[in-house]
Amino acid sequence: MAQYLILIYEDEAAWAAGGPQLAEQMLKEHRAFGERNGTVLRGGQALHPAATATSIRTDAAGAVSVTDGAFAETKEALGGFYLIEAADLDQAIAVARQVPAPFGGVEVRPVRELG
Repeated sequence: MAQYLILIYEDEAAWAAGGPQLAEQMLKEHRAFGERNGTVLRGGQALHPAATATSIRTDAAGAVSVTDGAFAETKEALGGFYLIEAADLDQAIAVARQVPAPFGGVEVRPVRELG
């Protein structure tokens, strides 16, 4: 079985405008997702907003810069992830289609085995 990372990208402003009722509803939906897919889930977490990120970049000369905030300014930001184990990409997509993401979407990436 291969591992896949399901990355959840959503509009943080829409989340902020939704209030506590939306947050509670989404928590219920993510718990239900976990219950339905417990046999393939290997991990997952929600992330703090992109404004809390710190980006570290190295330029061609080897100089390192550290800046506050996410690397890219986009409408949608990485808000969380699930690590799953699936037989193939088709099964991973079938699981990813169930992830609650009302203000964006998800991305599925195979985890590369190194070494």
